[in-house]
Amino acid sequence: MSRKDDWREKTIRRMNRVHAWRASRTKPAMGFVSQPEPKSMGSFAKGRQLIAGNFLFAGHLVEAPRTSIWDIAPPTPDFAEDLHGFAWLDDLAAVGDVNARACTHDWINEWMRRHMNGSGAGWTPDLTGRRLIRWINHALFFLSGQESVTSDAFYKTLAQQTIFLTRRWHTASEGLPRFEALTGLIYAGLSLQGMEDHVAPAVKALAHECDARIDAMGGLPTRNPEELLEVFTLLTWAASALSEAGRVADDAHLSALTRIAPTLRALRHSDGGLARFHGGGRGADGRLDHALAASGSREAAGEGLHMGYLRLHAGRTSIITDAAPPPAVPVSFNAHASTLAFEMTSGRRPVIVNCGSGATFGPDWRRAGRATPSHSTLGIEGFSSSRLGPKTMVGGHLRELLVDVPTDVRIEMRDGGKDVGFVGGHNGYVSTHGLTHVRQIDLSHDGRGLAGEDTLATITGADEKQFDRMMDRQKLQGIPFQVRFHLHPDVDAELDMGGAAVSIALKSGEIWVFRHDGRATLSLERSVYLEKGRLKPRASKQVVLSAAAMDYATRVRWTLAKAQETPNTLRDLEMDDETLS
Repeated sequence: MSRKDDWREKTIRRMNRVHAWRASRTKPAMGFVSQPEPKSMGSFAKGRQLIAGNFLFAGHLVEAPRTSIWDIAPPTPDFAEDLHGFAWLDDLAAVGDVNARACTHDWINEWMRRHMNGSGAGWTPDLTGRRLIRWINHALFFLSGQESVTSDAFYKTLAQQTIFLTRRWHTASEGLPRFEALTGLIYAGLSLQGMEDHVAPAVKALAHECDARIDAMGGLPTRNPEELLEVFTLLTWAASALSEAGRVADDAHLSALTRIAPTLRALRHSDGGLARFHGGGRGADGRLDHALAASGSREAAGEGLHMGYLRLHAGRTSIITDAAPPPAVPVSFNAHASTLAFEMTSGRRPVIVNCGSGATFGPDWRRAGRATPSHSTLGIEGFSSSRLGPKTMVGGHLRELLVDVPTDVRIEMRDGGKDVGFVGGHNGYVSTHGLTHVRQIDLSHDGRGLAGEDTLATITGADEKQFDRMMDRQKLQGIPFQVRFHLHPDVDAELDMGGAAVSIALKSGEIWVFRHDGRATLSLERSVYLEKGRLKPRASKQVVLSAAAMDYATRVRWTLAKAQETPNTLRDLEMDDETLS
């Protein structure tokens, strides 16, 4: 981290504290203009865990029964940010009993006593916006039975946080943090007496962010599907709040919702979860369907790329492929070296996956999850299609940059009659080995068969010379590479006798069989599934084809075909009809 970055981050934090303290001198809000209606959804199970004293945030579990959430020593900055964002208030509200109400009362009151002066990790625009939304959503849950001194303090800090946002929202990082800050500001301006004048500037600023950050195809520069869902949810909440207050969202705001909805549908697997690329997960259960329904948009996903991803769908099978270069720095510090990697789902059962983001499990897992071997694609041994470079300070965190990314990624749809497919390529290994990775995948018309071909080839004379130099370094033993297919942890896989095939059994009763053309060595190896909200990575397996590039073109062919179904599959079929609405 440079001294300049360190100085800048310290200056921002200092100014946030100063503005938070100044805002505490503002005139308090007198009450709510109208009864706020909760729109965020919580988890009953997580709420019960909080009440029991099991605090799971940012991949860390702190067990502290009968302890205030503010007496915990946060193990990481991410843990502290999750506390101050108050998204966990949704979980307590989902429980809604006497114990949940007691925790809500105690923990909000204690936050006000400790942090109204501008201290603590919570005084950033995005966390303040996130916190305001939850406090307003669940205000009645908190205020019920409270004394006037408590309600007065509550309204005072709501006004303080609103004024803080009016002065500091523009310092939030572009993208999701800024959308959180502005949505929180709109919520507060619409809900609180005396804060109405802040609505119009916030609506205008939010419309500008929609135009600037959401492209013509409804995508974000970060190419993170889960982040797109979060932005879409915030925009839906803001539009609904404006409508309920008798106002209309800006045209740019409504247009962004219209563009995003079909893109999210294109990034959704047949099981209802999002594709896990570039730091994103599947999304909270029910969040995607709820957001799409709340938006009122019924537009289906069109053909071609959506936010750089290509979706193939036939029968009950969906395939989503990363078909564009990773997002550029400084747009995203969560980009993965996942070019031409794919995920596959059969009905409600994920089959082929990427390992996912390891950010919540520490820096080592975060780095490993971003590398090419953690994705279902071809990788040259010891290399990634994009390289992790130096660290820089972002939002108070040291983040590694992704450099040497593929500059030329091409994709072409294939139409073989009833079958669908694509052929694509990228130059991520040209500078190091002179090799271009070309991937072809075809999906049968009934979704029961998948045929793939991965090729490493030189394209130009300069590529051949670079390949020859690497062959000399390898003493003419070839350039070793692997084609990996990471399996979901719920999948049971066995290597058949003789090592010619792998049988993949899903919990639905389906049996899929993986085979190859014999030009590579087939193995079944250990893998991990990195999932938010868990204490540690889940053990899984991966199918690996290992070979060596000996010439200017080396090709490996493989197939994945459904071999068997059982009556359990029919139950999944009935559930699919509800999921894919």
